[in-house]
Amino acid sequence: MTTVRRGAAAFAAAAVLCAALAPAASAAPAPSATPAPVIPAGLYGTKDPTYDGVWRQSLAFIAQRTTGVQPAEQAVTWLQRQQCDSGAFSSYRPDPAKSCDPATMLDTNATAVAVHALAAVKPESADPEALAKAVKAGAGWLKGVQNKDGGWGYNPGSPSDANSTSLVIGTLAALGQKPGEVKSAEGKTPYDALLGFAVPCSTKDGAGAFAYQPDKNGKLLANADATAAATLAGLGKGITARGVKPEQSPTCTDLAKPTAERAARNGASHLAGALAKTGHLNTPPMPGAADPAVQPDYGNTADAVVALAATGATKEATGALTWLQKNAPAWAKENGPAAYAQLILAANAMGVDPRAFGSVDLVKELSATGPAPQSTPEPTASAGDRAEDGKSGSFNVWWIIGIGTVVGVGIGFLVSGRKK
Repeated sequence: MTTVRRGAAAFAAAAVLCAALAPAASAAPAPSATPAPVIPAGLYGTKDPTYDGVWRQSLAFIAQRTTGVQPAEQAVTWLQRQQCDSGAFSSYRPDPAKSCDPATMLDTNATAVAVHALAAVKPESADPEALAKAVKAGAGWLKGVQNKDGGWGYNPGSPSDANSTSLVIGTLAALGQKPGEVKSAEGKTPYDALLGFAVPCSTKDGAGAFAYQPDKNGKLLANADATAAATLAGLGKGITARGVKPEQSPTCTDLAKPTAERAARNGASHLAGALAKTGHLNTPPMPGAADPAVQPDYGNTADAVVALAATGATKEATGALTWLQKNAPAWAKENGPAAYAQLILAANAMGVDPRAFGSVDLVKELSATGPAPQSTPEPTASAGDRAEDGKSGSFNVWWIIGIGTVVGVGIGFLVSGRKK
């Protein structure tokens, strides 16, 4: 779960690369200054929302709910209006009054995380029946676009990838369903797809990791982003997972008959080894870079902390969390709501107060990126009330009962999201 969505980053990088490789032409007039993006009322953040509007809004809600903060009704309404009639979401729709059509780029990641977010907000913040219907429709759409191999791709019909599959698994878990019971027409489960991305422990490079997808030759290459996501998903958990007891150091073991849980613990072993070197993960070099600069990857480091804590490897995650407390606030300030949300989720996983994250109040900073929250509890009000094992911030009991009473759908729905 990276802060700046990989799709947007890849698009921007491609644009720069194309510009650099373009043949020289006659001098053109200097371009005018780029106008500031138009930020709709209710949307978190100040940057162009084209590639991450729904994503950053949803992550903000989920992180806020783990701390007991209730987003403003205006913000919730904005997210609801982004949904298509089919139940799906795209990355961002500038004119939600216009119906989605075949040209609308539907996005499994945005849909998953948005449904999770709408399920997490308190029903009294908006029409409970409308929220429940939105969750049901989004979950139904996700099930309807499950690939034959049991997984999901970034867009419906695209090949499955570890990140998208993991996000939907995490959503299923957060919404009360059993991911292993969601099967494709061919009888494949999300876990079947996930195991297809697991790098064996016997592999020299990247042992225990997960690949985003096989490369063009079918080889599995270790990917930190995919590994953090799939480690959570293999345990049947999502992004609000918390540390578990007893603590246990992760190991890498190949089984004759692989299981998703074993693959997840192998993934934790890989992450622990990567973090042990510097206390943080690094960004991968840009393709074609002559002298690739190594930069800390704050977002993936935060995701790795959540994944390790969920496996019980809190000892191995402690150093990375300390590094984030010291170094990540400036990164979050620059990158906005989704970055603050990732740090809050890392703090949540480790049982650390996000209001005292180093010298920064992450909850206050996140809330300041959007409309003033409808309610913000005192710092101690929700500290002991958050559920463990990935269920915090998803539902309260009256919301569950309300869903069953109003729309008769129980508590099983889908969610979670992101593209490499």
